[in-house]
Amino acid sequence: MTVRWPTPYDLATGLVTGVAPPDVAEGGPLCVVPTPLSPLAALEAAVLPALRRPPCLVSFSGGLDSSVVLAVAVRVARQEGLPDPVPVTWRFTGAPRAYESPWQDEIIRVLDVGRDWQIRTADDDLDLVGPVARRFLHRFGVLHPLNLHLHLPIVELAAGGSLLTGVGGDQILAGWRRPAPASLLEVAGRLRAAVRRRRPATEVFPWLRPAAARHVRRAFRAEERAEPERLDERVAWHLRRRDLRTSVACFTRVADAHDVRLVQPLLDSVFAGALVGWAGHRHRPTRAELLAGIAAGELPAPVTAPRRKAHFLAVFLRRPTREFVRHWDGHGIDEDVVDAAALREVWSRWPIPECTAGLVQHLWLRQNPPASSPWPTPRMEVSP
Repeated sequence: MTVRWPTPYDLATGLVTGVAPPDVAEGGPLCVVPTPLSPLAALEAAVLPALRRPPCLVSFSGGLDSSVVLAVAVRVARQEGLPDPVPVTWRFTGAPRAYESPWQDEIIRVLDVGRDWQIRTADDDLDLVGPVARRFLHRFGVLHPLNLHLHLPIVELAAGGSLLTGVGGDQILAGWRRPAPASLLEVAGRLRAAVRRRRPATEVFPWLRPAAARHVRRAFRAEERAEPERLDERVAWHLRRRDLRTSVACFTRVADAHDVRLVQPLLDSVFAGALVGWAGHRHRPTRAELLAGIAAGELPAPVTAPRRKAHFLAVFLRRPTREFVRHWDGHGIDEDVVDAAALREVWSRWPIPECTAGLVQHLWLRQNPPASSPWPTPRMEVSP
């Protein structure tokens, strides 16, 4: 089966829905391969090919997933007598909710990899249509996820070598379903959130035509409800989701263009098998429980210590996007899906809805095609 990116709904909402049938995903790059290995041993095996193709860079934010990947890569490199992996980190101005510097510093300290640590600073650089995104869009078109340009400078640093990332942790380790509420206060909070979710589709997506808004809302809600509760079923289900498969295919396309071996250990099929073999019977295990089991007491405690999850919206919605939406000429949309007048109204307020990020990039590219060729059509086929 081949799925295509993007559909008009993908661009209009930033939401990529759809799940491949189980028989289609078997044997593909995103699947579950049974193994007697422990989860930690499987992760160690997953990072080794990247370490053997230096320079081996690690996209390191300081969050749990990238911290675990970096720690395992350092551990394996030193066991095998290979060069240490090189962590590469973005730090952002004007985005306090994306602030992770204390955790970054602590992880780098306990792993003793500060000598070659690469820190890059961004102001408007990573805006949806900022300097980095413009280079990215002119070369690759609009890809998924819509913040993938964040990794372009890191991929460029890794040219000829390899890149490790923590992509997949939100799906494989966390999933969507939250643990049972621990208090009446939490129960009340979830009830209020449920009421908000019952808003009409045209209020959730006011820039879409009513029929399109209802279609997108139904598809997304159905996918949310379909996530299994057992870990083994949840892992296999997420690995079949079009969202994740499209993300991996797009990232691989960018890496291949720079002769970079992209390795995403948390999506490795043998690691998935090891995780399922160890904890697959559990219902709604927490990320903290899984990480503690994966580390098995072999990784420094700060690597898996609980921390606030960062939010990066303010990194990508900056002055360039604000100026573009303010002066958008109203042309270039699929009028069967998007209402131009409604979109203009939505974009008259700041910050704009993050679900319109795809429209920002798509419309910017229509108005600013590459000088050397017609603007690239952002279409690709993704094979499961």
